[in-house]
Amino acid sequence: MKNRIRKLFAGILAAAVAVPLTVMSAFAEVPYKTYTVDGYGYVSETQTAYTPVQAITRIGETAFETPVDMDISKDGKLYVADSAKKVIMVSDLQGNPIGNIGEGTLVTPTGVCVTDDDHVYVADKGAERVFVFDETGALITEYGKPDSPIYGGNQSFKPSKIAVNEGGNMYIVCEGNTNGIVQISPSDGGSFLGYFGTNMTSLNPLEIIQRMILTEAQRAKLLGNIPATPTNLYIDDDGLVYTVTQGNEENTLKKLNIAGNNLLDPDPYYADLPVAVTVGNYGNILVADNDGYVYEYNSEGELLFVFGGRDDGRYRIGLCSKVEAIAVDENDNIYLLDSDKKQIHVFEPTEFTDYLHNALNLYAKGRYTESKEPLTEVLTMNSMFDYANKAMGRAYLQEEDYGQALKFAELSKDYDGYSDAFWEVRNIWLQNNLVPAFLLIVGLVVLWKILGLVQKKKGVFTPVLQGIGRIGQIRLMGQLGYSGYFIKHPIDGCYGVRREGKNSYLCANLILAGFILLNVINKYFCGFLFKTVREGRYNLVSDIGSIVIVFLAVVICNYLVVTINEGEGSFRQVYCGFAYCLVPFLILEPFIILVSNVITYNETFIVDFANIFVVAWICVLVVVAVKEINNYSIRETVKVILLTLFTLLIMALIVFIVYMLFTQVINFIVTLVREAVYRFD
Repeated sequence: MKNRIRKLFAGILAAAVAVPLTVMSAFAEVPYKTYTVDGYGYVSETQTAYTPVQAITRIGETAFETPVDMDISKDGKLYVADSAKKVIMVSDLQGNPIGNIGEGTLVTPTGVCVTDDDHVYVADKGAERVFVFDETGALITEYGKPDSPIYGGNQSFKPSKIAVNEGGNMYIVCEGNTNGIVQISPSDGGSFLGYFGTNMTSLNPLEIIQRMILTEAQRAKLLGNIPATPTNLYIDDDGLVYTVTQGNEENTLKKLNIAGNNLLDPDPYYADLPVAVTVGNYGNILVADNDGYVYEYNSEGELLFVFGGRDDGRYRIGLCSKVEAIAVDENDNIYLLDSDKKQIHVFEPTEFTDYLHNALNLYAKGRYTESKEPLTEVLTMNSMFDYANKAMGRAYLQEEDYGQALKFAELSKDYDGYSDAFWEVRNIWLQNNLVPAFLLIVGLVVLWKILGLVQKKKGVFTPVLQGIGRIGQIRLMGQLGYSGYFIKHPIDGCYGVRREGKNSYLCANLILAGFILLNVINKYFCGFLFKTVREGRYNLVSDIGSIVIVFLAVVICNYLVVTINEGEGSFRQVYCGFAYCLVPFLILEPFIILVSNVITYNETFIVDFANIFVVAWICVLVVVAVKEINNYSIRETVKVILLTLFTLLIMALIVFIVYMLFTQVINFIVTLVREAVYRFD
């Protein structure tokens, strides 16, 4: 799942040519598509979130040479670190020059951060120092390698990226330092505070086994399992630290509190090759991918948009070759620094995005009713934008309009919101209907007792009962009724299947049909919290076929195994015995389906436990059926079951091989036909 977005975006590049100018106008057509993720986790195309409006290729008359980082100050100044020019180039947001910082001081500036008081912090990898300048470019101070023994005497100090919090504490990404982000306080000339946000490592089962059985010398030859170094970082106004790391499978993006704990859950849609991160004006997180894609998340790490892409050499605005940095100004414009193309792409939010950002801002402030207005505009433009549906549902939930909250939660697949709203809806229903429901149950019990007394004295229902009795005497009905005895007394039940003819293919097939029907009903009509299929998507042929194929495969494989292991059961007895084993599912599953529609997340354990109980019951019946129908000992039964599983595996491999060979033959024939048609033409 993690690579789904990258696969979808492969090849989505520009097709028009543009000549790079100092400031180039936006093209009428956006050269990329914008994607989002729906509640089911599927990537889908949506409205354009941002349009490229210009590309800054130089500051005044000075072109970029090797731009590697940038930052935007609160007063709207653009600071670009150019490592080849050895300066920080300063301009306004249109590229008009203001000045340079660090001339004659910087060696290889690779990171820049501007604080609210207009102090400019520069990470200089070549000088192995951090320089601090004021807004005029005057050098205030500099920091070298910490002399604390905790830092590590042999550990180099090559700062590549830097961020500074309100207290002036520096968070520095150092090249080659796998211990984490370096924290330096400005007090006492630069005190080392320790490492922060260290990435964790893990071992897969194979690596664990290797380290258990290999000698110390052999383990020394293995590649070291060291954590990846963060690629970039950003600190927001609340002091939260955002980091991106290439090479991590799950936590490529982190949002760290002061204790270093990650506040975001692992997300399958985090960027694969993140190079920079920043935070917008509404707590929205923006991550730039090395290939030119921009990922926008809300403050909780849920994906809102993905847009952009890799340039194919035609120099379209909005498509990049090698992204180095990302920044946002006070108007929500996104700035993307491309070191290969030596330019800064500027993206402007569309009306759709402005409405969404406004809703995010209002919702985050607790102004839920006000957030509904911009959310309505978003849904007017795209009614299937699930995040807007989710936010709308949460707004209605806060307003205690639980009916509407349920509607929007179901539209957006917001299971937590649905559960909270349904809890309230159910409570209201119980308050209004508990007494009438209790009286109805009491009335039904009393009516049943009265009917029993009437039957006992007058025999009014005797003809009906006799008719039911005659139906029960039908052989098929007797066999179906015997299934209840089978699941309660499986040993005696198996004797009836084997010796007394309490079985038939028709009975077994009816049970199998009921099993299939309940599986289909459970899949498509279970409670919303348990549903795993998309609304309106039905695949009945596959659902029915898979159950039939699996059941027949199990029966056939087991019969083949018992035949060569002196089993006494016939194919019919094995087939019918296995069918009887499915009866617990037929009895309990209707109640499970019903319960799944009236519970919330707090009670899902009821359904989970019931399903486990049903599976365990069926497994016990299968073991007993194999043993008793074939007159095996316990040891022989275990042996036959294991051989059956092995035979199923072999059968699956054979089917797969045949399928692959058949596919290749078909492809070969199709190729021959196409070649023949081509030559005859």
